[in-house]
Amino acid sequence: MIVRLLFACACLLGFFAAPAAAAEFVRPTYCYALTPAGTQALPPPSAFRCGATPEDYSGQRLWLRTAVPEHIRDRGAVALMVHQSRFDKIEVRFLYPNGFALEQEVRAGDYGDRWRVGGQLAFMAAPHGDAAPVEILVAVDRLASFAHFRSRIRAAVDASREASLAATLIGGALTLLLLSAIYNALLAGASRRAFVVWHAAWVGTMLLWGLIWSQLALLVIPGLAGTSAARIGTCLATLAITFAAICAATCPEEGKVPRWLKQGVIALALAIAVLGLPTAFGPPIAIEILGPILGVMVLTVLAAVAMLFVVAWRRGSEEVRAFALAWAVPMLALAASELFNLDGQFLGGGSQLVVLVSSALQTLWLSVATTFRLSRFRNERDAARAAQVELRDLAQRDSLTGLLNRRGFVGHADAALAGVDEVDGSFALLLIDVDHFKSINDTFGHDAGDEVLRRIGARLEALVGPSSFAGRLGGEEFAIGVTNLSDQGLRLFAERARSAMADLSLTDVLGAGRRLTVSIGVAETTTVCAFQLVYRCADQALYAAKNAGRNRASFSRVMQMQNMGRPRAA
Repeated sequence: MIVRLLFACACLLGFFAAPAAAAEFVRPTYCYALTPAGTQALPPPSAFRCGATPEDYSGQRLWLRTAVPEHIRDRGAVALMVHQSRFDKIEVRFLYPNGFALEQEVRAGDYGDRWRVGGQLAFMAAPHGDAAPVEILVAVDRLASFAHFRSRIRAAVDASREASLAATLIGGALTLLLLSAIYNALLAGASRRAFVVWHAAWVGTMLLWGLIWSQLALLVIPGLAGTSAARIGTCLATLAITFAAICAATCPEEGKVPRWLKQGVIALALAIAVLGLPTAFGPPIAIEILGPILGVMVLTVLAAVAMLFVVAWRRGSEEVRAFALAWAVPMLALAASELFNLDGQFLGGGSQLVVLVSSALQTLWLSVATTFRLSRFRNERDAARAAQVELRDLAQRDSLTGLLNRRGFVGHADAALAGVDEVDGSFALLLIDVDHFKSINDTFGHDAGDEVLRRIGARLEALVGPSSFAGRLGGEEFAIGVTNLSDQGLRLFAERARSAMADLSLTDVLGAGRRLTVSIGVAETTTVCAFQLVYRCADQALYAAKNAGRNRASFSRVMQMQNMGRPRAA
């Protein structure tokens, strides 16, 4: 599994890196100058400082000047690709050797047609006459952070091809995230497990972040362009890290990781979310000060999550073993984005594109794994419920005959009695006692007696239907409960039961000279009453059948029963 994971990561990186290696670009080295914001006049050459990092540019116009490399000029049209950042306005001037200057600009809230999918702005200049531009002059008003101002110079044809590939890849990743967001939201509502809920929150946040960072949100809300999008993107990025870390912390089963480790990961995650707010919406100095701190905290929470997974894995956590490798891909991508400079790589999307695509693949992997896990849990739960039902049924069954035992029969009878208040409803109890059963045990032995009881049980089981049920109340006493039979129907049913017992073949058990007979006492009620009352009435009728010579059925109605007790006949 680990080898396959590493191979997949290598293929993914190779896919990104191949177009970047084939199409060369240059990270420009700028000379800079400062003027008041909005100044249109170009600073004199002596005002530009080279080889130094701009300082004190917040609130001013920052001028950046760089030369276009000859090998890029030789390919014709030139493109300056500027990554999304926080600024009020960017003006770009392409300077030609013949003195011609081509000017282009964008401002916060209005990128026009300059924005490209992948968080970039494209400024392009075709040759003027026979000459390509030799120098580029960039003026930025109120830039929040020069450290986050990323740009590249490359041939326009390569930039266009790269933008198309990036749009395809980002569109696919966002589609996966959208489908996963919908699926995980439904899964979270159905399962109500903390791990699934936090994963759904992470997927949804990554989807929103991807729409903001890639600039596809500008199709719907063009006014987000610039500082607003950058601020919202920073906030969503920190929230995504928070949700992901909490999701990872809630993944192991209870007791598989120390409580302090789990709480530590959650505390770090919440701290990142809290620190992300001033970083995103604070003054420009906030991103300069808090940005590096956030980077360290992100690496720290990644290390803590990795430690949590290792501990849980070693302690046998099935959840972590199922999901840890899925988390490894975005965790490695996020760590690489903090440790290495990936600007301009991977189709120009840099670390953001790596994180987006790896997150899309991870959420797909995790969604499938979660589905299988929940399906397995559901199957186990259903099997456990079935086992409980089976155990409950076994607890209500007679082990010898398979019929309901006394407890099970009384439960069925109580349920049937509760329904006799319906129109024309009735319940009848047939008490069946084997005549002279003691002599069978005494003459043929208890094994033969048990076999007789088993065959009686099988015959009674075949006799009952949807509106009746049979049971063994103890010893040689059996019972049938039947509902909603007319008087004539009840008499026919009782006679059929008696005849079925008399016709039972027991030659192999008792020999040819022994015939089995039963006596039946029948009690019927058309009103709701306690089972014990019906039982006593049927028992009285059974006593009457035995006194009348056995091998017959005697009938009684519950309301007609006067004598509540009697001696039993053998």
